[in-house]
Amino acid sequence: MRRRRFLSTVATAGSASVAGCGGLVGGTGTKRSFDPPPVLQNRPNAVYYPTFSEGMTVVDVQKTQGYACTLAYTYPLRFWLIAGTHTTPVDASGAMHLMAVVWHVRTRQVVPDVGLTYHLKRHGKTFDVDSPWPMLAQPMGWHYGDNVEFPGEGEYDVTVHVGPPSAKRIGPLADAPSDLSFDFTLDYSESAVDSIPWQELPKRAGTRGAVPHANAEHVPTSAVPTKADLPGSPLGTGTSGDAEFVVTVLDDATRFGGTTRQSYLAVSPRSPYDRYLLPRMKLAAVIDGTAHSLAQTLDSELGPHYGSALDDDPGSAAVRVDTPPQIVRHEGYETAWIEMTAFSV
Repeated sequence: MRRRRFLSTVATAGSASVAGCGGLVGGTGTKRSFDPPPVLQNRPNAVYYPTFSEGMTVVDVQKTQGYACTLAYTYPLRFWLIAGTHTTPVDASGAMHLMAVVWHVRTRQVVPDVGLTYHLKRHGKTFDVDSPWPMLAQPMGWHYGDNVEFPGEGEYDVTVHVGPPSAKRIGPLADAPSDLSFDFTLDYSESAVDSIPWQELPKRAGTRGAVPHANAEHVPTSAVPTKADLPGSPLGTGTSGDAEFVVTVLDDATRFGGTTRQSYLAVSPRSPYDRYLLPRMKLAAVIDGTAHSLAQTLDSELGPHYGSALDDDPGSAAVRVDTPPQIVRHEGYETAWIEMTAFSV
């Protein structure tokens, strides 16, 4: 994995201060027109409006074996690594922020549970292999991304390798291939990157909220089902660390590996405002004093969720967050979903 440059300071949490001025910028091809404000020194421990919102350029969409992948890029961006409850900021360096999203074509379910690598080639020779981070960004939603460098302008071949799934998959998603490859041609130039529009958010930066998803044609969003669209009988809704958790109970657990005499408890976490999926957590449901580990599962009806088969229908449950989402965050998410307490429904 390539060396990364870390930001020299980490802002503290709290109420937000605002920097920068507004207006659409970019689109002129002038080098270094992208000059976002610095990280806010005081931010809420919640999802907040970042200092700016950026566009992106979609390179292409490729399909194979029932799955699809889109490759897109934007300016090099700062982001935060997560290890347990510790955050480490990474500087915005390189030529661009390269992003890939993989989904199941028939169900349009975005898959967040695979290992993914970029193989960057020029003139038939590989010059870099990168393992991009599993990330969440307000405009892009769920993606695999990293800041990458190129040896010069011109045409490049980018192969995206997708490894086997790590989460349990149900129904149409159950027969996931153990290996997928998608091939793209990327024509890199500084002016193309620099022409991507971006906008500062001086009045909203640091306040609670989120910028809208940058809808890309033919690419599904990473939003989970609404509470009304989830199957089963709703048990309740809880919050923890500024995430919302919808808990539902299905009366037949056979589809999930249980028996007809068992019910299935499903916990569906999502981000506020945009309902983005929140994978890579460790959850447990405590029912009548007994803790049940909830397995990360991908289902076309429930979406990405955490679930367990139970012998009896629970009248109530306490949901315990043992590990917060181990996903890299772009600005606006890095202070949310860190300290997460249990809740009851």
